[in-house]
Amino acid sequence: MKKIGLFLILVSSLAMAQKSVLAQKINSITEGKKATVGVSVLGFENNFTYSKNGDKELPTLSVFKFHIACALLDLVDKGKLSLDQKLFFKKEDMLENTWSPIREKYPDANISLSLGEVLDYTVALSDNNGCDLLLKLIGGTQTVRKFMDSKGVKGFQIKRNEDDMHKNWKTQYDNFSTPNSAVQVLKKFYDGKLLSKQSTDYLMKIMLGTKTGTNKIVEQLPENTPAAHKTGASGKYDDGLTVAENDMGIITLPNGKHYAIAVFVNNSTESDVVNCRMVSDISKAVWDDFNK
Repeated sequence: MKKIGLFLILVSSLAMAQKSVLAQKINSITEGKKATVGVSVLGFENNFTYSKNGDKELPTLSVFKFHIACALLDLVDKGKLSLDQKLFFKKEDMLENTWSPIREKYPDANISLSLGEVLDYTVALSDNNGCDLLLKLIGGTQTVRKFMDSKGVKGFQIKRNEDDMHKNWKTQYDNFSTPNSAVQVLKKFYDGKLLSKQSTDYLMKIMLGTKTGTNKIVEQLPENTPAAHKTGASGKYDDGLTVAENDMGIITLPNGKHYAIAVFVNNSTESDVVNCRMVSDISKAVWDDFNK
Protein backbone atom coordinates (compact mmCIF):
# COMPACT_ATOMS: atom_id res chain seq x y z
CA MET A 1 0.00 0.00 0.00
CA LYS A 2 2.88 2.36 0.78
CA LYS A 3 4.34 1.76 -2.69
CA ILE A 4 0.99 2.61 -4.32
CA GLY A 5 0.78 5.78 -2.23
CA LEU A 6 4.30 6.83 -3.23
CA PHE A 7 3.53 6.10 -6.87
CA LEU A 8 0.41 8.28 -6.77
CA ILE A 9 2.35 11.10 -5.13
CA LEU A 10 5.02 10.82 -7.84
CA VAL A 11 2.43 10.90 -10.63
CA SER A 12 0.75 13.92 -9.04
CA SER A 13 4.10 15.69 -8.67
CA LEU A 14 4.99 15.03 -12.32
CA ALA A 15 1.60 16.35 -13.49
CA MET A 16 2.06 19.52 -11.43
CA ALA A 17 5.56 19.98 -12.84
CA GLN A 18 4.20 19.52 -16.38
CA LYS A 19 1.53 22.16 -15.81
CA SER A 20 4.10 24.54 -14.33
CA VAL A 21 6.45 24.24 -17.31
CA LEU A 22 3.59 24.62 -19.80
CA ALA A 23 2.22 27.63 -17.90
CA GLN A 24 5.64 29.29 -18.05
CA LYS A 25 5.88 28.73 -21.80
CA ILE A 26 2.40 30.06 -22.47
CA ASN A 27 2.88 33.06 -20.18
CA SER A 28 6.06 33.92 -22.07
CA ILE A 29 4.09 33.86 -25.35
CA THR A 30 1.29 36.13 -24.08
CA GLU A 31 3.42 38.41 -21.91
CA GLY A 32 3.21 42.07 -22.91
CA LYS A 33 0.54 41.44 -25.56
CA LYS A 34 -2.37 43.87 -25.62
CA ALA A 35 -5.00 41.13 -25.62
CA THR A 36 -6.92 38.76 -23.38
CA VAL A 37 -5.85 35.21 -24.19
CA GLY A 38 -7.89 32.22 -23.07
CA VAL A 39 -6.38 28.74 -23.29
CA SER A 40 -7.67 25.34 -22.29
CA VAL A 41 -6.12 21.91 -22.82
CA LEU A 42 -7.59 18.49 -22.02
CA GLY A 43 -5.76 15.20 -22.48
CA PHE A 44 -8.35 12.60 -23.45
CA GLU A 45 -6.54 9.49 -22.22
CA ASN A 46 -4.53 10.88 -19.29
CA ASN A 47 -7.04 13.57 -18.15
CA PHE A 48 -4.29 16.21 -18.15
CA THR A 49 -5.79 19.68 -17.84
CA TYR A 50 -4.39 23.16 -18.20
CA SER A 51 -6.16 26.48 -18.48
CA LYS A 52 -5.42 30.18 -18.61
CA ASN A 53 -8.53 32.33 -18.33
CA GLY A 54 -10.28 29.01 -18.82
CA ASP A 55 -13.58 30.09 -17.28
CA LYS A 56 -13.67 33.50 -18.97
CA GLU A 57 -16.62 33.99 -21.35
CA LEU A 58 -15.01 34.94 -24.67
CA PRO A 59 -16.69 35.62 -28.04
CA THR A 60 -16.72 32.52 -30.24
CA LEU A 61 -17.11 34.01 -33.71
CA SER A 62 -17.18 31.13 -36.24
CA VAL A 63 -16.16 28.54 -33.65
CA PHE A 64 -19.91 28.42 -32.96
CA LYS A 65 -20.39 26.69 -36.31
CA PHE A 66 -19.22 23.48 -34.62
CA HIS A 67 -22.08 23.78 -32.12
CA ILE A 68 -24.52 24.56 -34.95
CA ALA A 69 -23.31 21.52 -36.90
CA CYS A 70 -23.89 19.30 -33.86
CA ALA A 71 -27.43 20.59 -33.38
CA LEU A 72 -28.19 20.03 -37.06
CA LEU A 73 -26.72 16.50 -37.09
CA ASP A 74 -28.81 15.67 -34.01
CA LEU A 75 -31.87 16.36 -36.15
CA VAL A 76 -30.40 14.12 -38.84
CA ASP A 77 -29.93 11.39 -36.21
CA LYS A 78 -33.59 11.79 -35.23
CA GLY A 79 -34.73 11.44 -38.84
CA LYS A 80 -36.07 15.00 -39.03
CA LEU A 81 -33.49 16.05 -41.63
CA SER A 82 -31.44 14.25 -44.28
CA LEU A 83 -27.94 15.08 -45.49
CA ASP A 84 -29.21 14.42 -49.02
CA GLN A 85 -32.08 16.91 -48.91
CA LYS A 86 -31.63 20.04 -50.98
CA LEU A 87 -31.32 23.61 -49.74
CA PHE A 88 -32.20 26.35 -52.20
CA PHE A 89 -30.14 29.56 -52.16
CA LYS A 90 -32.02 32.61 -53.38
CA LYS A 91 -30.17 35.78 -54.41
CA GLU A 92 -31.14 37.46 -51.12
CA ASP A 93 -29.50 34.57 -49.21
CA MET A 94 -26.12 35.49 -50.70
CA LEU A 95 -25.15 38.45 -48.54
CA GLU A 96 -22.34 40.43 -50.14
CA ASN A 97 -20.26 41.84 -47.29
CA THR A 98 -19.47 38.55 -45.60
CA TRP A 99 -17.14 35.58 -46.01
CA SER A 100 -18.86 33.13 -48.38
CA PRO A 101 -17.10 30.64 -50.67
CA ILE A 102 -20.60 29.53 -51.75
CA ARG A 103 -21.32 33.03 -53.07
CA GLU A 104 -17.92 33.16 -54.76
CA LYS A 105 -18.68 29.91 -56.59
CA TYR A 106 -22.33 30.71 -57.31
CA PRO A 107 -22.56 34.52 -57.54
CA ASP A 108 -25.96 34.44 -59.26
CA ALA A 109 -27.42 32.11 -56.60
CA ASN A 110 -30.69 30.34 -57.47
CA ILE A 111 -29.01 26.99 -56.85
CA SER A 112 -29.76 23.91 -54.78
CA LEU A 113 -27.07 22.24 -52.69
CA SER A 114 -27.43 19.19 -50.50
CA LEU A 115 -27.53 19.68 -46.75
CA GLY A 116 -24.25 17.73 -46.55
CA GLU A 117 -22.56 20.11 -49.01
CA VAL A 118 -23.73 23.19 -47.12
CA LEU A 119 -22.54 21.69 -43.84
CA ASP A 120 -19.11 21.10 -45.35
CA TYR A 121 -18.96 24.70 -46.64
CA THR A 122 -20.08 25.98 -43.24
CA VAL A 123 -17.59 24.05 -41.10
CA ALA A 124 -14.54 23.33 -43.29
CA LEU A 125 -14.66 26.67 -45.13
CA SER A 126 -16.55 28.70 -42.49
CA ASP A 127 -19.13 29.99 -44.96
CA ASN A 128 -21.35 32.63 -43.34
CA ASN A 129 -24.23 32.48 -45.83
CA GLY A 130 -24.36 28.71 -45.52
CA CYS A 131 -24.31 29.05 -41.74
CA ASP A 132 -27.32 31.35 -41.63
CA LEU A 133 -29.34 29.17 -44.01
CA LEU A 134 -28.63 26.15 -41.78
CA LEU A 135 -29.68 28.12 -38.70
CA LYS A 136 -32.91 29.13 -40.44
CA LEU A 137 -33.54 25.48 -41.37
CA ILE A 138 -33.18 24.17 -37.80
CA GLY A 139 -35.18 26.95 -36.14
CA GLY A 140 -32.56 29.52 -35.18
CA THR A 141 -29.98 29.94 -32.46
CA GLN A 142 -32.41 28.80 -29.76
CA THR A 143 -32.36 25.28 -31.26
CA VAL A 144 -28.58 25.16 -30.83
CA ARG A 145 -28.84 26.51 -27.30
CA LYS A 146 -31.48 23.95 -26.31
CA PHE A 147 -29.42 21.10 -27.78
CA MET A 148 -26.26 22.14 -25.93
CA ASP A 149 -28.25 22.59 -22.71
CA SER A 150 -29.68 19.08 -23.13
CA LYS A 151 -26.16 17.68 -23.34
CA GLY A 152 -24.99 19.46 -20.21
CA VAL A 153 -22.74 21.91 -22.02
CA LYS A 154 -22.00 24.82 -19.68
CA GLY A 155 -20.23 28.11 -20.32
CA PHE A 156 -21.66 28.50 -23.82
CA GLN A 157 -24.16 30.97 -25.27
CA ILE A 158 -25.48 31.58 -28.78
CA LYS A 159 -27.90 34.42 -29.59
CA ARG A 160 -26.80 35.90 -32.91
CA ASN A 161 -26.47 34.66 -36.47
CA GLU A 162 -23.83 35.86 -38.93
CA ASP A 163 -26.09 38.52 -40.44
CA ASP A 164 -26.71 40.04 -36.99
CA MET A 165 -22.98 40.18 -36.27
CA HIS A 166 -22.24 41.87 -39.59
CA LYS A 167 -24.93 44.51 -39.11
CA ASN A 168 -23.58 45.42 -35.68
CA TRP A 169 -20.13 44.07 -34.77
CA LYS A 170 -20.73 44.60 -31.05
CA THR A 171 -23.32 41.80 -31.10
CA GLN A 172 -20.40 39.39 -31.58
CA TYR A 173 -20.02 39.46 -27.79
CA ASP A 174 -23.50 37.91 -27.44
CA ASN A 175 -22.11 34.55 -28.65
CA PHE A 176 -19.52 33.22 -26.23
CA SER A 177 -17.81 30.15 -24.83
CA THR A 178 -15.30 29.67 -22.10
CA PRO A 179 -12.13 27.90 -23.29
CA ASN A 180 -12.85 25.16 -20.74
CA SER A 181 -16.32 24.65 -22.20
CA ALA A 182 -14.80 24.39 -25.68
CA VAL A 183 -12.46 21.50 -24.82
CA GLN A 184 -15.13 19.78 -22.73
CA VAL A 185 -17.67 19.84 -25.57
CA LEU A 186 -15.00 18.48 -27.92
CA LYS A 187 -14.42 15.61 -25.48
CA LYS A 188 -18.16 14.89 -25.31
CA PHE A 189 -18.24 14.94 -29.10
CA TYR A 190 -15.25 12.58 -29.39
CA ASP A 191 -16.76 10.21 -26.82
CA GLY A 192 -20.00 9.98 -28.82
CA LYS A 193 -22.05 11.74 -26.15
CA LEU A 194 -23.44 14.39 -28.52
CA LEU A 195 -24.27 12.48 -31.69
CA SER A 196 -24.58 8.99 -33.19
CA LYS A 197 -21.37 7.29 -34.26
CA GLN A 198 -22.24 7.90 -37.91
CA SER A 199 -22.77 11.63 -37.37
CA THR A 200 -19.73 11.90 -35.09
CA ASP A 201 -17.53 10.31 -37.75
CA TYR A 202 -19.10 12.50 -40.43
CA LEU A 203 -18.43 15.77 -38.61
CA MET A 204 -14.98 14.62 -37.53
CA LYS A 205 -14.07 14.05 -41.17
CA ILE A 206 -15.27 17.55 -42.11
CA MET A 207 -13.25 19.12 -39.29
CA LEU A 208 -10.15 17.17 -40.28
CA GLY A 209 -10.55 18.85 -43.67
CA THR A 210 -10.84 22.40 -42.29
CA LYS A 211 -9.17 24.78 -44.71
CA THR A 212 -9.40 28.03 -42.72
CA GLY A 213 -6.89 29.17 -40.11
CA THR A 214 -3.82 27.36 -41.43
CA ASN A 215 -1.75 29.91 -39.47
CA LYS A 216 -3.34 28.98 -36.12
CA ILE A 217 -3.26 25.75 -34.10
CA VAL A 218 -2.16 23.58 -37.04
CA GLU A 219 0.60 25.84 -38.36
CA GLN A 220 3.55 24.44 -36.38
CA LEU A 221 2.34 20.87 -35.93
CA PRO A 222 4.22 18.18 -37.86
CA GLU A 223 2.97 17.70 -41.40
CA ASN A 224 -0.04 15.37 -41.73
CA THR A 225 -0.88 15.57 -38.01
CA PRO A 226 -4.62 14.80 -37.72
CA ALA A 227 -6.24 17.98 -36.40
CA ALA A 228 -10.03 18.22 -36.37
CA HIS A 229 -10.54 21.91 -35.70
CA LYS A 230 -12.84 24.92 -36.09
CA THR A 231 -11.59 28.46 -36.41
CA GLY A 232 -13.13 31.87 -35.81
CA ALA A 233 -12.03 35.42 -36.63
CA SER A 234 -13.66 38.82 -36.31
CA GLY A 235 -11.55 41.16 -38.38
CA LYS A 236 -10.70 44.63 -37.04
CA TYR A 237 -12.97 47.41 -35.79
CA ASP A 238 -12.65 50.68 -33.84
CA ASP A 239 -9.06 51.72 -33.12
CA GLY A 240 -7.70 48.47 -34.55
CA LEU A 241 -9.64 46.25 -32.15
CA THR A 242 -9.83 42.53 -32.91
CA VAL A 243 -12.82 41.05 -31.09
CA ALA A 244 -11.54 37.50 -31.49
CA GLU A 245 -8.97 35.31 -33.22
CA ASN A 246 -9.92 31.76 -32.24
CA ASP A 247 -9.23 28.12 -32.90
CA MET A 248 -10.23 24.91 -31.14
CA GLY A 249 -9.69 21.31 -32.07
CA ILE A 250 -8.90 17.68 -31.35
CA ILE A 251 -5.28 16.75 -32.02
CA THR A 252 -4.09 13.17 -32.55
CA LEU A 253 -0.59 12.40 -31.19
CA PRO A 254 1.95 10.08 -32.86
CA ASN A 255 1.18 7.46 -30.17
CA GLY A 256 -2.50 7.48 -31.16
CA LYS A 257 -3.65 9.42 -28.09
CA HIS A 258 -5.51 12.72 -28.22
CA TYR A 259 -5.98 16.09 -26.63
CA ALA A 260 -8.37 18.98 -27.14
CA ILE A 261 -7.10 22.53 -27.26
CA ALA A 262 -8.87 25.87 -27.41
CA VAL A 263 -7.03 29.17 -27.86
CA PHE A 264 -9.19 32.31 -27.90
CA VAL A 265 -7.51 35.69 -28.40
CA ASN A 266 -9.96 38.39 -27.34
CA ASN A 267 -10.13 42.21 -27.39
CA SER A 268 -6.70 42.52 -28.97
CA THR A 269 -5.12 45.65 -30.39
CA GLU A 270 -2.20 43.63 -31.75
CA SER A 271 -1.85 42.97 -35.48
CA ASP A 272 -3.50 39.99 -37.16
CA VAL A 273 -0.06 38.42 -37.56
CA VAL A 274 0.71 38.73 -33.84
CA ASN A 275 -2.72 37.41 -32.84
CA CYS A 276 -2.48 34.33 -35.05
CA ARG A 277 1.13 33.72 -34.06
CA MET A 278 0.11 33.61 -30.40
CA VAL A 279 -2.42 30.88 -31.23
CA SER A 280 0.19 29.02 -33.27
CA ASP A 281 2.95 29.31 -30.65
CA ILE A 282 0.65 28.19 -27.83
CA SER A 283 -0.43 25.19 -29.90
CA LYS A 284 3.21 24.29 -30.54
CA ALA A 285 4.04 24.58 -26.82
CA VAL A 286 1.18 22.19 -25.97
CA TRP A 287 2.22 19.74 -28.69
CA ASP A 288 5.82 19.76 -27.43
CA ASP A 289 4.60 19.20 -23.88
CA PHE A 290 2.56 16.13 -24.86
CA ASN A 291 5.44 14.72 -26.92
CA LYS A 292 8.25 15.04 -24.37
